[in-house]
Amino acid sequence: MEEGLETRCTEREDYILVSHNNRIRRRKHSHMNVAEEKLQKAISITLSAGYQLDKEAFQFLNDLAQTEDPLTIIESAIKKLESLPEKPLFIGKSHLEDAAKELSKKTTFIMPLLEQEPEIQESKRTFHPYAKDVEPELKIIEDPTTKICTTGAIEEYTQYFRNRFEKLQKLLKQRMDTRDAVTIKATYKAPPNSKLKTIGMISEKREINNKIILRIEDPETSATVLVPKNAPPELQEKAHLLLLDQVICICCIKGKNNLLIAEDFIWPDIPQKTPQKATSHVSAALISDLHIGSKLFMREAFSRFIQWLNGKYGNEQLRELASHVKYVVIAGDIVDGIGIYPKQLNELEIKDITKQYEAAARYIEQIPEYIEVIIIPGNHDATRKAHPQPAIPKEYAEALYETRKIWSLGNPSRISLHNVEILLYHGRSLDDVVGLVPSITYDLPDKAMKLFLQCRHLAPIYGGKTPIAPEQQDFLVIENPPTIFHAGHVHVIKHDYYKGTLLVNSGAWQTQTEFMQKLGLTPIPGIAPIVNLQNLQVTPISFV
Repeated sequence: MEEGLETRCTEREDYILVSHNNRIRRRKHSHMNVAEEKLQKAISITLSAGYQLDKEAFQFLNDLAQTEDPLTIIESAIKKLESLPEKPLFIGKSHLEDAAKELSKKTTFIMPLLEQEPEIQESKRTFHPYAKDVEPELKIIEDPTTKICTTGAIEEYTQYFRNRFEKLQKLLKQRMDTRDAVTIKATYKAPPNSKLKTIGMISEKREINNKIILRIEDPETSATVLVPKNAPPELQEKAHLLLLDQVICICCIKGKNNLLIAEDFIWPDIPQKTPQKATSHVSAALISDLHIGSKLFMREAFSRFIQWLNGKYGNEQLRELASHVKYVVIAGDIVDGIGIYPKQLNELEIKDITKQYEAAARYIEQIPEYIEVIIIPGNHDATRKAHPQPAIPKEYAEALYETRKIWSLGNPSRISLHNVEILLYHGRSLDDVVGLVPSITYDLPDKAMKLFLQCRHLAPIYGGKTPIAPEQQDFLVIENPPTIFHAGHVHVIKHDYYKGTLLVNSGAWQTQTEFMQKLGLTPIPGIAPIVNLQNLQVTPISFV
């Protein structure tokens, strides 16, 4: 294989070869699929305009072409570059992201419920749901509920960190560029000025006089890594993104006294993949953070959502969308809980946890029987706070289990819906990276979710705001890249695509609390992202 990015798209004898500079070297074409055609057209337009795509920009476009049309993004980016006094030779990923942001501001992101038929609020027309005639295809791939066995002994902490390191080290060594990595102990024996690669867990990170100093560990020993103040900007940027307890591969030069001078950092990261899609035209409503029991729970908006699922709300276009919903997946915080945040009692309408779940059950039971309901807990639910969390116990939520059939799983869990693998995680650790990483804020949860995929861990920082139990194995390692990564917690709806994985943060059904206001968190509630499992397109629908 020639050096650089080479993508092969084969079907029968058809293929496209695209090199790192993205010039089409060879092509036979008779049965090219739609995504390939879109990508080819986008590349052709780029080359015709006198530009080339760098590696990251190509991957961005390749990802985008699986579900959307990349042509508009390319055309918008080129138009902006043409207005610059000095035009670059390469189009970078940042150019495409800026173009996508500009386009999103100009287009309607949320489909209004009553578009075209403003007089219709409650439909009396006959509703024939497509999904009712489709057999459910739901598999539970991973659920930590029955596997939790921690006692809190010191030996369990040692076992937990060893398991975390071993899992992430294995993922790193699956990469072609890290297979020559040696142990930290082996770097001690290397002569000065040797170029080396080693894998370690970051136990300490300091910044002194524009130098970044790291302490890394493996099961045998530890070492100090220096990022010099005159290091290239790309290396400094990578170093600033590093988190405590993260496992990485360091490309370095052996210095004096076993000091390792960093030249590059390699994350475990997920590989680029073609996403698995359903063969049936069914959809999943991905929601979270209902917070039933709070005075700020949006009961009217959520009732409209339930009516919509039953085909009793919205225009014909939206009723058609509702007819294909086969799954409702709730990523935690079904109720508001008791004593979760300061002065919460002042904002509670229901001050008994069991009655909060009884109220939740009255809503959930109104979801049509042919729709499968999958629930995991969040930090407001009546289960242990430490990750991984077991399923919500019947002791507190008996009504939830008795009113209709539900799939109650732990947090995090992995499921498959019509062969589309979904990683479900409430998202508590989003709090840990907001503020620590400059580019990540509460209104950009998709950026944090992308970082978790790059780290291959749902809570890279141990000992932050997210309590983690020292289980014998680390259930938070992302060993298998999902097709959909669904989280909540921060009450802000966002979605994006990364290397073939759809990232969805599903917003909330609660208006801003006093505590959120103090955190500077502005929620975007009352919107349900509906994911078509056949093409992974997201339709956010507002019920406000």
